[in-house]
Order: sequence, then structure tokens, then C-alpha cells
Amino acid sequence: MRPGVRPGSARGVLGAGLLSLAVLAGCGVRPSDVITGADPPSGTVARATTITLYLVKNGRLSAVTRQSSGRPLFPADRLALLAAGPTAEEQAHGLTTGVPPEAAPFSVTAGPPGQLAVTLSAAAGDLSALAVKQIVCTAAAAAPENAVKITVVGAGRNADARECPE
Repeated sequence: MRPGVRPGSARGVLGAGLLSLAVLAGCGVRPSDVITGADPPSGTVARATTITLYLVKNGRLSAVTRQSSGRPLFPADRLALLAAGPTAEEQAHGLTTGVPPEAAPFSVTAGPPGQLAVTLSAAAGDLSALAVKQIVCTAAAAAPENAVKITVVGAGRNADARECPE
């Protein structure tokens, strides 16, 4: 025995250390394997789509591009934007629409090769010539490249098949 060391103190320190280790090791956390997360998302990020609408400025058609929120807009959706009118920014630039809100909803169907029919909820004869041009040009801009003639139909009245003059 060494002088100055009591015989039971070394065992007491060792016992207290082992007891502390046992208490800390048994605190309820169990060992486990590595936990992996789910697979990361895959696919492409939806990109903004550019669409063309034909609004009116100073009594003439004016092509306007807008950014869509990523999902593609069908031709009928684009025509509904005409009936909704220009955005505040477009209005600030002097743009308007001749297509009345009651013309919506629209439907667009394929006709003979190279032709589309746009059916609206208002009588086609009640639209101004400029409003018909807006519809024709906006539908043509949204249509496949081979669709060049657009017929506007509403309340049983038709406007002759037309091409966009722009």
C-alpha cells in the first residue's frame, strides 16, 4: 500500500465511475443501423411557358407575351385570358380587349385539316370585328402550326373561317 491513499478510496472511485457509465449508457437510446432517407425527388422542374395573346392598343391588334405558371395552357384557356382582359401592367401600357367576359367559356375543336373551330358562349355576330380578330389570332398562336384557319362559332352563328392577319 502506498502512503496517503486509503485502501477503500480507489475502489470507491472506480465503482462510482462504473456506476456513472452504466447510468449514462442505459438512458433509453438504443443502437440502430444507419437510417437512410427517402429518394430525392426526380423529374424535371416545371418551366414557365410563354404564351401569346392578342390584345388591342389604339384600335389595332397587339401581340403580348405572358409567362404561364409552368403548366401548359390549352387554346381555350388562352382565350379565357382574353375575356378576362389585360393585366394592370398591360392596362398601364394602353392595352385593352374587345372580347367581353360573357364570351367565356370557350371550347376549341379541330375541324378539317388546318382548321380549328372556336365556340364561345356569346353570339359570334355580337362581337366586334376586332374581337373576332383577337380570338382568331390568339387561337392560331396556340394551335399546332398546321392550323391556319379559325372559325368562330357562338349561339348558332358563325364567323367565316379566317386566318390571323398579323
